[in-house]
Amino acid sequence: MDTNNKLQLPFFIRASVFILGLFAFITMLSIGRSIIIPFVFAVIISIILHPIVNFFIDLKIKRIISIIITLLLSLLICAILAKVLITQVIRFGDSWETLVEKFNEINKDTVSWFSYYFDINPKKIHVWIAETKTEFFDTRISEIGKTLAILGNGMVIFFLIPVYVFMILFYNPIIIEFFRRLFGAHNRSEVSKIITEIKVLIQRYLIGLSIEVVIIATLFSVGLLLLGIEYAIILGVLGAILNLIPYIGAIVGALFPMIIAIITKPSPWYALLVLALYIFVQFIDNNIIIPKIVASKVKINALVTIMAVILFGTLWGIPGMFLAIPFTAIIKLIFDHIDILKPWGFLMGDTMPPLLKFPPILKKILKKNLQHKS
Repeated sequence: MDTNNKLQLPFFIRASVFILGLFAFITMLSIGRSIIIPFVFAVIISIILHPIVNFFIDLKIKRIISIIITLLLSLLICAILAKVLITQVIRFGDSWETLVEKFNEINKDTVSWFSYYFDINPKKIHVWIAETKTEFFDTRISEIGKTLAILGNGMVIFFLIPVYVFMILFYNPIIIEFFRRLFGAHNRSEVSKIITEIKVLIQRYLIGLSIEVVIIATLFSVGLLLLGIEYAIILGVLGAILNLIPYIGAIVGALFPMIIAIITKPSPWYALLVLALYIFVQFIDNNIIIPKIVASKVKINALVTIMAVILFGTLWGIPGMFLAIPFTAIIKLIFDHIDILKPWGFLMGDTMPPLLKFPPILKKILKKNLQHKS
């Protein structure tokens, strides 16, 4: 028997094993979301903060002290931003009763308009609205406990992420050396290159996103202030954050200020003006900000982006939507460095192949035929 011959399994067995393995992997990601999501966010934050830690280390400050200073500065910036947003939220909460009263008035006027133009008894409309509200709240009451549990888990994650970040930054040399040893000495330089490129990719991409959020939040807030819309700042910031979710976030972000405009303004034209503002800002974002600032960092085509957002959104919910693009970009980067996976990396990219060109001989033949016909 020739020992050099390798056992070749039939294609359907290999395909079945691959599909089962992929299904098991995705199931594990879904089950372990409460552990994986905060850790992934911690890794991304650590990559962002790593240059700052190195800056303090270069100043001859001990590593652990440099990490603590970096985390304290980051938490201080987050606290300042949170204070601004909380102030707006409190102001919004103080006006909640007034908004509800105005919404009820609009509801009555709408019912009267429908009953007049469509010849429907107003009582039937009110009964339908009451039944719908009852069904809605009945289905949601059973979920209150789950919501509170999720909020409690979110608070745990909020305090857990800084601990993860500290540990990742502190043990960063060990983690990098682990990956170098994992893939063997002969792949050491290639692994180091991939790790460096992933760091640069994440840093540049998130810096680009941060710039985009600041610009979009400013445009939204200034536009809403000029239109006289209440709670312009918090609505502008919320719209900019939701805008990070590709294709879906922009639509959801425009609904909130439109609803506020309908409730607080005497004319529905304000809602249309808000919609026009968001369409204009989206045009600037899609044609100027993203191509120049964000898309230049990540080369992923639109089809893969949409599929990634849907997949990660189904898998991990809203956090998964935020993580979809950086995750997909990292996967593409790894594919681009492995020969057998390079076609998949090309498929995920946005580099169009050259159009089919005729050989020089065919060009001459076609040219002669055209001249002969003319």
